Amino acid sequence: MFNPSQADVRRFFCAVQAKAQAGQPMDALETLAGQWLQEHPEYHPELTDAEAAVARAYDGQDGRTNPFLHLAMHLSISEQCSIDQPRGIRQAVELLAARRNSLHDAHHEAMECLGQMLWESQRSGHPPDGDAYIGCVQRRATSD
Repeated sequence: MFNPSQADVRRFFCAVQAKAQAGQPMDALETLAGQWLQEHPEYHPELTDAEAAVARAYDGQDGRTNPFLHLAMHLSISEQCSIDQPRGIRQAVELLAARRNSLHDAHHEAMECLGQMLWESQRSGHPPDGDAYIGCVQRRATSD
């Protein structure tokens, strides 16, 4: 199973940004990552130097969002939707996107649910609860 390190993920996004700026061809995953990078131009400066990106710490103390975590969550949700795993995530995100009139906004709301599920899993020592995750996204899609 592929299990990239934090450094691998950061180098990946920096490489995608460099390829996008140079107009170089990209594979399918890079293309998807590039689309999410376009949605977040505020992250572009942090993606110009891969070694600095690898060395940088994002501990939340300065109030800055970790762009690599944020972009990785976009990719994760995209992949989850493409294979509908956990079952029902595709429909829940599509409904949320229609309700918010924005796939990007729907992803941000789904990220909150995904983050909550992962936090609960780490806190309890139990496996991630996909049903709770789907339920959270569905509630957001069906309420104001």
